[in-house]
Amino acid sequence: MAQGIFSDFMADLKAGKFTFTGELEPEKTTDLAGTLKTAAFLKGYVVACNVTDNPQSFGYVSSLAASYVVQREIGMETIYQLTCRDRNRLALLADLLGAGALGIKNVLALTGDHTTLGDTPQSKPVFDLDSTQLIRMIRKMVDEGTDLNGKAIEHPPKFHVGGGANPNSKPLEPELMKIGKKVAAGAEFFQTQVVFDIETVKGFLDEVRGFNVPTLIGIFPLKSYGVADYFDKTVPGVKVPKELLTALAEAKDIQDKQKRKERYNEINLDYFVDFVKEIKRTASAAGCHIMSVGYEEIVPSLVEAVK
Repeated sequence: MAQGIFSDFMADLKAGKFTFTGELEPEKTTDLAGTLKTAAFLKGYVVACNVTDNPQSFGYVSSLAASYVVQREIGMETIYQLTCRDRNRLALLADLLGAGALGIKNVLALTGDHTTLGDTPQSKPVFDLDSTQLIRMIRKMVDEGTDLNGKAIEHPPKFHVGGGANPNSKPLEPELMKIGKKVAAGAEFFQTQVVFDIETVKGFLDEVRGFNVPTLIGIFPLKSYGVADYFDKTVPGVKVPKELLTALAEAKDIQDKQKRKERYNEINLDYFVDFVKEIKRTASAAGCHIMSVGYEEIVPSLVEAVK
């Protein structure tokens, strides 16, 4: 691998390949069999999988432990999600050193949802650092071999670090300022929140083109009308297109379970294959991050159709 490139994920981005990543969400369990099965299913279709860190402030198994087990057992490269919500800078440093020792090569630095949103709302949020400061911390570890205070690290880790971005922000200017700060701190890639509107994607990518940092657009195939309706009503700033909701609503009335499932798959492929092809054709996206937790079966057909 070329000097300065530590992971297959970054190698593909640097080579200009349209790159797909997936998502794994191990939950409140010590049994990772389901997560491993999903990782094995996605292998070959995505180059790496994000492993979530207490998403929406729900208390789940350690993303570090799960990332390591997935890489060891399946050979699927992971993108270790790390949030500032639950750890001060000392704990963040310790976990990052542990990740380096365990062979993790990619980190997505996130601030994290507030604890009041999750299943343990009485827990104290930390937020000692924010995601931009965490990116800077990781770059200092990798590039300078020191912690934030300049203290030397023996055998510093080798990571690629990325950040999150939200194309749906209105107005977009404050989000662009945050992205600019993350780029200045050393972000090497971005993965966005879910976007359904192609014009939003194009407008956002035009605005961030000058940062010259690979950006993967987040997409969210909808397993059922219930999932789509919940997503449409509860996720701030994101609306499921009416034609997609209408098609899924009609499909939910199909009595035969297998035929209903097939119709859901057909609707998603009709929508997202065209969506991703349009991104490839007209925009400067580096790829797509497919958030299909619980609906991984759609990924092979989607990726093959887009290729």
